[in-house]
Amino acid sequence: MGGAGTHNSKSGVAHFACEDDKHCLLMIRELLNFLPSNNIDDPPVLPSKDLIDRVEDKLNSLIPDSSKKPYDMKDLIKLVVDESYFLEVQQHYAGNILIGFARLNGRSVGIIANQPLNLAGCLDIKASVKAARFVRFCDAFNIPLVTFVDVPGFLPGTEQEYGGIIRHGAKLLYAYAEATVPKITIITRKSYGGAYCVMSSKHLRGDVNLAYPTAEIAVMGPDGAVNIIFREQILKANGDARVKDKLTEDYRTTFANPYKAAELGYIDEVIEPSQTRRRIIDALEMLKNKRDVNPPRKHGNIPL
Repeated sequence: MGGAGTHNSKSGVAHFACEDDKHCLLMIRELLNFLPSNNIDDPPVLPSKDLIDRVEDKLNSLIPDSSKKPYDMKDLIKLVVDESYFLEVQQHYAGNILIGFARLNGRSVGIIANQPLNLAGCLDIKASVKAARFVRFCDAFNIPLVTFVDVPGFLPGTEQEYGGIIRHGAKLLYAYAEATVPKITIITRKSYGGAYCVMSSKHLRGDVNLAYPTAEIAVMGPDGAVNIIFREQILKANGDARVKDKLTEDYRTTFANPYKAAELGYIDEVIEPSQTRRRIIDALEMLKNKRDVNPPRKHGNIPL
């Protein structure tokens, strides 16, 4: 039942849509370029003409000043990777998260990134399963993981709750925690609550966790937090919006920034966006001989 469009955009069964047989064979060839010949070998490293220390000043202005304004995460990815080439996987399914392959200094990497243009980058059931499957695939073939985070949380609503968002979200958490390949995370803007933990945080054995100065790392967004923490003060203000605005700004300055997380050791360094490419490549070089072993057991108990 259903054709290529249905299974690429609705069911998520298919990963790519091809125009004809020739296009399909070319896509298979392109995909195999990123993969090792087996699960023991390292991924192929191809020569790259792209400079390792290329500085992208566009990244310094890509993210809007207002955290409520969206931007295209694909633009950020393409500014960072070799020759701006990103082979997106399942691009028509669960558009609120991006997955795919790219190269950095010629080395294959798997990229997972929230997409602020779709559902503000929230994690839902489809996005969680899509990303979890990709993380496990990369881990099976020794492909390092690079994660770009801009996530305000899990998508609310009864449809998600009745569908088991907690169980499906736990699949992504499990996949990251179990992965033994190098894991590098860059928080570009929002990173709130449980979704912060799930997206390759330091608590899930992340190796190198970086953040932009625009990052907001907190239990929840400033607006929601202020409504709870300062509820009585807001009620006493009798609708004076200036009181809430002042409290919100104070909360954002004190807590919703990357420096508190860095102070606690959850972020390794706050970096200038234009230096993203060089810092990721440096981290990959440092981690290229990483060897991590999970506890011996028959198999894990992933929440299927």
